[in-house]
Amino acid sequence: IDIGGSMDSHIRVCEELFSAARTELKNLEQYYFHNFIYERVWRENSRGYNEWMSTFELLRTYAPDFKMIFVGDATMSPYEITEVGGSIEHWNDEPGAVWMQRLLEFYPDSVWLNPVPVERWMSTPSLRITHQLMGGRMFQLTPDGLDGAMKVLRKATPALSRH
Repeated sequence: IDIGGSMDSHIRVCEELFSAARTELKNLEQYYFHNFIYERVWRENSRGYNEWMSTFELLRTYAPDFKMIFVGDATMSPYEITEVGGSIEHWNDEPGAVWMQRLLEFYPDSVWLNPVPVERWMSTPSLRITHQLMGGRMFQLTPDGLDGAMKVLRKATPALSRH
């Protein structure tokens, strides 16, 4: 879950989403990032700089059959996705796009939920890049968008149930 900055106005809806999801999903683990995924994520949404987990550790911890649901507005400078050193919080040795590709190769059953209206996705460079990286598996954070995302995840694993 993207936290901080432009996502602050979406905190309430994200809390409601994951509160509801906990009752519907067998396993739900939450991790946080700021703007884009890089070499580490946080367990707590306070962005605790000493309480992070290596993204490689995440890959070692959860099997490839886990589903990943990214939540974020993907609204940032494009260089935060495409460039070494693009993170605004620390020096990243690899671009966020490389980390995203790595995660999507390991967890192919992944979607991105975005609170920004769909009409703005192609006119905002960072949203367009993220949409492309996700292979079109970005959905608006609305009831219809959630339904579409869950259909994609269920189709990927027919046995995925709501209980």
